[in-house]
Amino acid sequence: MAWVQLALLLAVVVAITPLLGGHMARVFAGDRTFLTPVVGPLERTLLRALRVRRDQDGPAGQDWKSYARSVLLFSLASWLALYAILRLQGSLPSGGSGDVGSSAAPWDVSFNTASSFVTNTNWQYYAGETTLSNVTQMAGLTVQNFVSAAVGIVVLVAVVRGIAARSTDPADRRAGSLGNFWVDLLRAVLYVLLPISIVGALVLVTQGALQTLGGPAELTTLTGGAQTLFRGPVASQEAIKLLGTNGGGFFNVNSAMPFENPTAFSSFVSMVLVLAIPASLTSTYGRMVGNRRQGWAVLGAMALMFVVLAVVITLAEGQGSPAQHAAGLVTSSVDGSSGGNLLGKEQRFGAAGSGLFNTVTTVTSTGAVNASMESLTGLGSLVPMIGMGSSEVIFGGVGSGLYGMLLFLILAVFVGGLMVGRTPELHGKKIEAREIRLAMLGALYMPLTVLSTTALGVGTDHGRASISTGGPQGFSETFYAYLSQGNNNGSAFAGHTGFVQPDGTNDGAFGITFADLLGGGAMLFSRFFPILVVLAIAGSLARKTAAPAGPGTLRTDSPTFVVLLLGVIVLVGALTFFPAFLLGPVVQSLTGGLY
Repeated sequence: MAWVQLALLLAVVVAITPLLGGHMARVFAGDRTFLTPVVGPLERTLLRALRVRRDQDGPAGQDWKSYARSVLLFSLASWLALYAILRLQGSLPSGGSGDVGSSAAPWDVSFNTASSFVTNTNWQYYAGETTLSNVTQMAGLTVQNFVSAAVGIVVLVAVVRGIAARSTDPADRRAGSLGNFWVDLLRAVLYVLLPISIVGALVLVTQGALQTLGGPAELTTLTGGAQTLFRGPVASQEAIKLLGTNGGGFFNVNSAMPFENPTAFSSFVSMVLVLAIPASLTSTYGRMVGNRRQGWAVLGAMALMFVVLAVVITLAEGQGSPAQHAAGLVTSSVDGSSGGNLLGKEQRFGAAGSGLFNTVTTVTSTGAVNASMESLTGLGSLVPMIGMGSSEVIFGGVGSGLYGMLLFLILAVFVGGLMVGRTPELHGKKIEAREIRLAMLGALYMPLTVLSTTALGVGTDHGRASISTGGPQGFSETFYAYLSQGNNNGSAFAGHTGFVQPDGTNDGAFGITFADLLGGGAMLFSRFFPILVVLAIAGSLARKTAAPAGPGTLRTDSPTFVVLLLGVIVLVGALTFFPAFLLGPVVQSLTGGLY
């Protein structure tokens, strides 16, 4: 059954790719789509309200510096707005959530949370259902789920425009236009994210996901006790959380919560939503550069790495751990149980469904989980770390995954050019020293960020205040936390805390603040530094003249080049973290323990 689910997921995603990819290509080319009669008037009204400057041919284009400036200014405004909502939460309407969110979130947690949601990370140091009001969930977090995802998409589109630019007019090449950020942003939300999210939310509601402003309900348990059921607008947040590869859940246990992810079918739909846009953008890329084979080649590289990781985690979790075997626990499949390592997993998903779900959400920047990551076997826990350690170019986040892959594509073109003795070219444009330097910066910033913050987390007293477990598990908790935040993923290994208890009993209060600030800074740097790098590369390529392909041109859409690309990703990306993998999950696996 595990292999059938994996095969079905891949089949559905591959089927969606050319359809959604073609739709997005038309959207960002400004062509008419089937949604134009519905959202076109709203788009024009919003553009007039934003006072987007237009010339005779449409919205005025921006060079890479102007485009980057718009991205940074919009993101700064988003950060300030979300931080203000979090800090003023106690003075805002509750939105039917009763006393939940009646006080402001601590300033350091607010800093971390604002940084998290604006950067599409959605790392959460708090329990959403007991900390945030419905208004904060909707006006703060859900809004950022839409716009932060849109920012990632439009940056990718701008980069592809720079690569695909073919103007023969020297004035146009000097301008190096990458499009207009504000137009692209609106189109990403109105034509892509919002319509699919509405459909996705309705599907989740049919499966039992909550969608109400009724507030908490008091229940009587089977033993006669009392229990509070926290309720809210869950399905609407869940849909964009998945589609936008955001990951921040309404409930503390995220997609393991029955009211957020009720059934095995909703879990499958969730995985499809997560992969839909990252996979389809490869088709958009191929169409925009005029080489659809190129898009399929990139998708093939992503899918191959994903399948390897999915197979490894399925086998690891399906066998159980050495500690479980030593304790005499039955981990084989029996009537009514899927078998395997079921610790920390929901029976309705089983070991296979949980392993696949958590692979999908960690090779993307989603970070949603339907099981406890900390309870994975040693080998199983290595899979999400490798997924993130590969710079999350295995599908990756919406937009960010593909523009990260394009950095490795440029490096692979450079290596391939050296091997055949030709000047490296990408779609007819020469890759020179400037592009290579920028690509190396874009490929190495993440390992440097993650390893530096992890060293501070385990090597300082303030950092160790957030660690709850010793040995390789404690190292894995810290390493995973900063690997997740440094990759804008958002999933957590548990045990690593950044929230002081309301009663003030946490003795490491300053250390907790240290974790909030260090993690928040890592998320901001990891989001915006690569955006500046890829836009600078796009601006450089947009000003170059494309040469026609010749007999010695290195094809970048062949199986041979895909193998070369995979080799570069493994050597430059994943192997950078090999010593850290050894200290954490590998040692844990070799010592035979679950923890």
